[in-house]
Formats: sequence, structure tokens, C-alpha cells
Amino acid sequence: MSKDIRNTMLLALVIILCGLAVWTLMPGSAPKANDLGYRSTCPFAPWSSLTLLLGAGVVWAVRKYLMTRAD
Repeated sequence: MSKDIRNTMLLALVIILCGLAVWTLMPGSAPKANDLGYRSTCPFAPWSSLTLLLGAGVVWAVRKYLMTRAD
């Protein structure tokens, strides 16, 4: 796999994780209210959002490391 394809795939993964983090906070029809006090798409919000953003940050850091590493 070339470096450009790898970096593009990692960037796409970061974008997907950030999008999912936002999606979990959207108002929805969860069976119970989340910790913020309203019914969102995910009843575990905001903790699920923070976990997804943490995962996106880790993938971003790995991508930056791989981009700066000399092969």
C-alpha cells in the first residue's frame, strides 16, 4: 500500500469518527435521556461522543507520525 493511499484512508477514518461523534449528539428517539438531559440519537452521549473524538485524535496522531517518519 502506498503512503498516499494509507494517509487518505486514515484521514477518511478521522472524518468518519468525527461525524459519528456529532451524530451521537443529534436529537433522536433514544429510549432514555442522556447525561445532558435530552433524548439524543445515542443514550450514552456525551461519553460516546468523547470516546469517538478520542479515537479520532489517536488516528490523527498516528497519521501525523507516519507522515513525518522517514522510510
